[in-house]
Amino acid sequence: MVLRPLGPADFGAYAESRAANVEWLTRWEPKRLPGQPDPARSYDAFVARCSARQRERQLGTGYGFGIFLDGVFCGEMNLSGVQRGPFQSASIGYWVDHRAAGRGLCPESLVVVLRFAFEELALHRVLVAIVPRNHASRRVVEKVGVRCEGTAVGFLEIAGVWEDHLQFAMVAEEWVARAPELLRSWVDGAAADRTDPLAHPAVTG
Repeated sequence: MVLRPLGPADFGAYAESRAANVEWLTRWEPKRLPGQPDPARSYDAFVARCSARQRERQLGTGYGFGIFLDGVFCGEMNLSGVQRGPFQSASIGYWVDHRAAGRGLCPESLVVVLRFAFEELALHRVLVAIVPRNHASRRVVEKVGVRCEGTAVGFLEIAGVWEDHLQFAMVAEEWVARAPELLRSWVDGAAADRTDPLAHPAVTG
C-alpha cells in the first residue's frame, strides 16, 4: 500500500472509482453547489483540485493522499484544516472504494497519517468527525481505538442536511503511548514486505 498526493495523471482512476461509488459515497458528503464542476467528471476541475491540494501542502494547511494498493487507486485519506499556534490540530477525513472495503486499507492508512501528523508535523490533536449512522467509517476509528469525545450537534452539512457528528480524537500523548502497538498491528504487520507507505518527498511537496 502507498499513500501519495494525487496528480493529473490519476484522473482516469479517480473518475472511474468515483463513478463506481456514487451511491456508496455521496450520502456521506456535502452537497455540491449548483454549477460547481465535478472533479470526478471534469479533467480541468480535477487538475484544479490537485493544484489546490498542492498549495495546501506548500502552506502547511492540509495534506491530501490517494490510497493505492499494488498501484490501483482505492480511495483517499486527507489531513485538513491544520491549525498552528495554541491549537496545533487538524482533522482527518477518508473514503474507500467499496470494491476495496473490508481489507484493512483505511485503518492502516489512518495509522500512517496519524504518525505523520504527530511525528513529522508535531501536531497535538487530530480529530475525525463521523455521521453516527455511517457504520463503515465508525469501524475504522473503532478498529484503531481512536477515542470518542461525544456528539457535535449540526456539525456539518451532509447531502443538504445539517448532520450531527460523533467526534473521535487522539492527542500526542496518546499517540506516544500507543504508537508501537498501532504500528505493529496496522503497518509493520500488514505490510512487512512493503516499503514505507508514506512517500516523504510527495508529502513535503
